[in-house]
Amino acid sequence: MALIDVKVPDIGDFAEVGVIELLVKVGDTVKAEQSLITVESDKASMEIPSSHAGVVKEIKVALGDKVKEGSLVVVLDAEGAATVAMSAPAPAAAPVAAPAAASVASAAAAPVAAAVPAINSVAAGPVQVHVPDIGDFKDVAVIEILVKAGDTVKLEQSLITVESDKASMEIPSSVAGVVQEIKVKLGDKINIGDLIAVVQGTAAAGAAAPAPAAAPAAVASAPVAAAAPAVASAPATASAPAAVPAHAPGAAPLGLPHASPSVRKFARILGVPLAEVKGTGPKGRITQTDVEGFTRSVMAGAVQTQAQAAKAPAGGGSGAGLDLLPWPKVDFAKFGAIEAKPLSRIKKISGANLHRNWVMIPHVTNNDLADITDLEAFRVSTNKENEKSGAKVTMLAFVIKAVVAALKKFPEFNTSLDGDNLVYKQYYHIGFAADTPNGLVVPVLRDADKKGIMQISAEMGELAKKARDGKLGPADMTGGCFSISSLGGIGGTHFTPIVNAPEVAILGLSKSSMQPVWDGKAFVPRLMLPLSLSYDHRVIDGASAARFNAYLGQVLADYRRILL
Repeated sequence: MALIDVKVPDIGDFAEVGVIELLVKVGDTVKAEQSLITVESDKASMEIPSSHAGVVKEIKVALGDKVKEGSLVVVLDAEGAATVAMSAPAPAAAPVAAPAAASVASAAAAPVAAAVPAINSVAAGPVQVHVPDIGDFKDVAVIEILVKAGDTVKLEQSLITVESDKASMEIPSSVAGVVQEIKVKLGDKINIGDLIAVVQGTAAAGAAAPAPAAAPAAVASAPVAAAAPAVASAPATASAPAAVPAHAPGAAPLGLPHASPSVRKFARILGVPLAEVKGTGPKGRITQTDVEGFTRSVMAGAVQTQAQAAKAPAGGGSGAGLDLLPWPKVDFAKFGAIEAKPLSRIKKISGANLHRNWVMIPHVTNNDLADITDLEAFRVSTNKENEKSGAKVTMLAFVIKAVVAALKKFPEFNTSLDGDNLVYKQYYHIGFAADTPNGLVVPVLRDADKKGIMQISAEMGELAKKARDGKLGPADMTGGCFSISSLGGIGGTHFTPIVNAPEVAILGLSKSSMQPVWDGKAFVPRLMLPLSLSYDHRVIDGASAARFNAYLGQVLADYRRILL
């Protein structure tokens, strides 16, 4: 018995992720790159594949466990896989074909037996590394190549980074050795099974790293014995999804919905019960299009979810929730020339979040003006003094520091709703909207209370550059307490920013302008900055919001108040 430990590979910039789904059980036969478990961080879901083929002897994780790179997932019996492959009965499709199948199976047995002793050695010779099972993604783009020809790579070391419209992921090497050739380039579109690289394995008997190259040899005989039964069962499998009802609120669940992690997350954001959605993908797999279609049907009143069916009064109501009309379908081309362009990845992701936040959070916006005449003069003089060093201070840096002072004075603005609890934060991480060619993103400036204006300006510049270059990581955009959206460089008087959940407030800044202000004796020209404070009315009332905005205006008018 050759036992192989399958561990969590390099999963990128995630310290610990939770196990949300077990995809195999003890006794199952798995192929190399077949998914074993699904894990989820606060930003993404992903499936962890098997690095080898074999029979599952032990599952070392349970639902809810936290795992990280190197954590043991399952123990496989590689010999068991070979035994299952060789012992699979060949169908008696025709008496003449039986001897031929037997001779082929016998010929294949020798390589299988020879492969078993090599399980504990690193693969020798050139090995082709292909794209593993990456879930329900097609034509993902190569956005980063992490190695070059001549580099020595370890087993499960990341080779390239790919990006779909929903997530980024790194593709690991299935073998240790020296990279001979990279078969992809930046911008290429790749799919499961595509060739990534050729790696020259180095023979080292008894090495600790198991050799993935042995697994294909062990599985090589399986298609010979199993091909005919697979063909025979194909019609039954193909017809199975048709038996699943399009929507049956009263029916019992048919087991775990067949959907990728990205589709599951998309469904959670929209509140769609996947168990009630009919999948149109291969083998009944639920796609994002299925989820969108189900949502449209519910909103149009064509179907009801189980929750709506339970709440709907007998004989009354349309069951459409808000009773909205269906989204209009228009053939725009009949009115004139058109050009259709796909939404950017950032807009797709942010659009779903903004929709959820706008629908679920009772927004109120308080508008006010702050006199920044003296502060702007100080900012200009400071930049002149630092002209030689090249360091520049922005007005947004002063606003961030003033916001921290206001959060300390009004701590309910530095909270988050968690069920029936209100979580008060003792840290001050401020997010700011950054404009990029692909849309708005919100990088987070950490510990703004512990930093001076110059340091805040410098870090904002670095984060904004990373945003424009598309290099912001999950850690750069999480953990915010309060967000600021500044349109001051463009124009406008006021607007209504949408609260960035799970925060409870967001500040909008519009373009400052010179205005006549009465000082008690005469109208004098003052530089006024419009403030638009949107807040979650479940947590903050109107009086508190007015006080917060007024205090923020006082601090910006006389920055010495920060010292009080």
